[in-house]
Amino acid sequence: MRTSALALSAGDPAGIGPEIIAKAWTAMRAEGPPFMVVGDAQLLASAGGGVKVRPVTGPVEAVKVFSEALPVLDIPLQAPVVAGKPSSAYAAQVIRWIETGAGLALSGAVAGLVTAPIAKAPLYEAGFAFPGHTEFLAELTHAGDRPGPKGPVMMLAARDLRATLVTIHTPLGAVPQALTTEAIINTGLVTAQALRTDFGIQVPRLAVAALNPHAGEGGALGGEEIAIVEPAVRALREAGIQVKGPAPADTLFHAEARATYDAVICMYHDQALIPVKMLDFWAGVNVTLGLPIVRTSPDHGTGFDIAGRGIARADSLIAAIRLAAEIADRRAIA
Repeated sequence: MRTSALALSAGDPAGIGPEIIAKAWTAMRAEGPPFMVVGDAQLLASAGGGVKVRPVTGPVEAVKVFSEALPVLDIPLQAPVVAGKPSSAYAAQVIRWIETGAGLALSGAVAGLVTAPIAKAPLYEAGFAFPGHTEFLAELTHAGDRPGPKGPVMMLAARDLRATLVTIHTPLGAVPQALTTEAIINTGLVTAQALRTDFGIQVPRLAVAALNPHAGEGGALGGEEIAIVEPAVRALREAGIQVKGPAPADTLFHAEARATYDAVICMYHDQALIPVKMLDFWAGVNVTLGLPIVRTSPDHGTGFDIAGRGIARADSLIAAIRLAAEIADRRAIA
């Protein structure tokens, strides 16, 4: 059993978060890694299928009780919850849960932060000023103030595939304008560093996906490869990184191709997420690179359509908890 806990922010209370947290604890209580939920203890007790919940004062106590009860740092909601019905009435507490978990990780009180899914629209209604979890955590942890390549960079991981994104939640029509050589270089540098420190790969191998079909076909199918992507690949090579590309995306994700790299840099959201979810729909993990804290999350949303029905699967959350613990262990001995 680990001697330090992870923090797990409870996510949207009307979604599947309470259910999958309870299922993850049930599956992991005997061997861990231990985690402490930052959320509403009463909600977790009522929505968790009868699991035993124990309010705790902090991570030290959480480790002690983890095998017997789900430990919760109790920050109660101020409005009743209806499963499957998102509301901005929960926004202040959802934000506070994230802030508290990030603060615990930043102080070293917990080994890392795992975040259950949030719904963005209710938070926006309450004045939340960030596109999502990732950008909010970058602000909370002052990631942009660190020297060198800047996080956050989103990585999706499933089985032997790790994919990082240059643009994240950018509309597809806006991606060509949003791509820059500098952004690709930064993503590559952050990815390579994370592969060393967080995944134990001392000589990382990167692949860079092209934006256009056939990698632009020498400019006939688009000029972004020549003007933007190829200069970034050259710069990464000059920085001492093993990198290939830009390569047509339709040849990058089969098993033989995956064996030739440790991570692939993708230009836009679905270029990365479709192969990740095809490879392992239930257990993919979202990892935020370039933060001073460890942060992972399940690679799925709030599941409002199935919330409260007892049928949500906890595979991805369990994988996210295990990966956060592995990364934290590697950072501790680096």
